[in-house]
Amino acid sequence: MSDARVEHLTTSGVFALDGGSWEVDNNVWLFGDDEEVVVVDAPHDAEAIIAAVAGRRVVAVVCTHGHNDHVNAAPAVADATGAPILLHPDDRVLWDMTHPDRAPDGELADGGSVKVAGTELRVIHTPGHAPGAVCLYAAESGVLFSGDTLFQGGPGATGRSYSDFPTILDSIRDRLLTLPQDTVVNTGHGDSTTIGAEAPHLQEWIDRGH
Repeated sequence: MSDARVEHLTTSGVFALDGGSWEVDNNVWLFGDDEEVVVVDAPHDAEAIIAAVAGRRVVAVVCTHGHNDHVNAAPAVADATGAPILLHPDDRVLWDMTHPDRAPDGELADGGSVKVAGTELRVIHTPGHAPGAVCLYAAESGVLFSGDTLFQGGPGATGRSYSDFPTILDSIRDRLLTLPQDTVVNTGHGDSTTIGAEAPHLQEWIDRGH
């Protein structure tokens, strides 16, 4: 077993897209040990995230997707810690809306991995909520970081630009619900869940249509 553990904080701010804006609370996940961590999403409040890192080496700031409420603080956190920002290239269009003058430092690719604290976070490309949305799976720890792809109670929103409901359903069905049932799903907003708790509801989501 790896010594890697999950740490969590919540930051609050505004999500803006398609001319609208919404107050949101975002989960920030740190995965690692006493020496080094990966930051999964850096929304809103760089100072709070840097404080949670507490001087450890940040291997990477991994963006589950490019919506502003998941990447607002990424450059500030990266600059403060020396960590690279990693994003799937299909989400550059969304990233550039928030950070037109700052490119990510590296690309996430399906099947790739980020290594931290003696364990591996595998990148699973799960388009639908956003074209370059990814989840990160730590098989050894039985943990999935799902961004806005899968929540407690269903798929992430697909009503706005660059999103698609049939695509997110395919991603969830084919890429996520095939993981072990006891996998803990740490989401981009709200409470965590498990694959086993969500899997029985797939048909309900299909019938609901959003």
